[in-house]
Formats: sequence, structure tokens, C-alpha cells
Amino acid sequence: MDLKDSIRVIDGFPKEGISFKDVTTLIQDKEAYKYSVDKIGEYLKDKNVDLIVAPEARGFLFGAPVAYKIGAGFIPVRKKGKLPCETVEVTYELEYGEDILEMHKDAIKKGQRVAIVDDLLATGGTINSVAKLVEALGGEVVAACFVVELTDLNGKDKLGDYDTMSLVKYNV
Repeated sequence: MDLKDSIRVIDGFPKEGISFKDVTTLIQDKEAYKYSVDKIGEYLKDKNVDLIVAPEARGFLFGAPVAYKIGAGFIPVRKKGKLPCETVEVTYELEYGEDILEMHKDAIKKGQRVAIVDDLLATGGTINSVAKLVEALGGEVVAACFVVELTDLNGKDKLGDYDTMSLVKYNV
């Protein structure tokens, strides 16, 4: 299945010069959505994953069903102030400033095997920050999986030696 047929491309969003890859059309297509979740699940099935960790918001759309498919727990990563209990946080750079991501402090036990799932890999900043949170709690990142990868932005390079996979690659 060619998932590009199910991903809407919007030029000039959110600003001029950007070509936005909109996965909302993919999740509307039941076959494409199931295929995406199944393919990521197949990739992870032999990695003995205890937990799927996914950043808000679109990461939740893929991370939670993948966790269900492979029999793993699911941990949400949220922007600062959105989680109700004690958290660990990491600050990361954005194109115009910085932001903070948080995870519950008790979300991961030392030694648990974690896969990170998100809709899109661009510069790698968000996922690198999520990996830092996982490792700060003693988890081991065994894979990072994406529906879409924007290859020209070299996000994979920022992830170093992490095992990564993506279902669709675009040159931007």
C-alpha cells in the first residue's frame, strides 16, 4: 500500500515555504490507518517492548493502537502543565524559541524496554527530547518509529544510534 496516497500535502502551512504532511486524511482511511499501525507493530513485535511512549498530539493517534497491538503499555508525553502528577521534564529548541515536554515521574521503571512512536520525524528535536525523558527514568529506547519521515531535514542524524524506521519518506 502506498501511504502517500492517503496523506494530504498542504503547501504553505503553517507558514510560507513549508509543505505540511497531514496524516488526518490517513487516519480517516480505515485501510491506511490499519496498515500503518500493523506495519509499526510488525516492526516492533520481536523487540520485547514493554512500553510505547508517544508525544502529543498526533503521536497518540499511532502510539496507543500500536501499544494495544503488541501488548505493551502506553505512556503519553505532554507539553508542560498538562499532566496531573509529579513529572520529569526536558526543554528543547524550536525554530523560534523553546518548549518543554513532560512525562509522569513514575511512568517508566528502570530497565523497561521502550519504543517511541510518532506521526512524523522532521528535525529530530522532539523525539530526541522524548528519548532523554525515557532514559532519565531508566528506560531503554529500543526503537523509534514514524509514519512519515522528512529526509531532507536529517532528523535521523539527531537520533544517533537509535533503531529507527519510517513508513513513508518525503524529500522536502
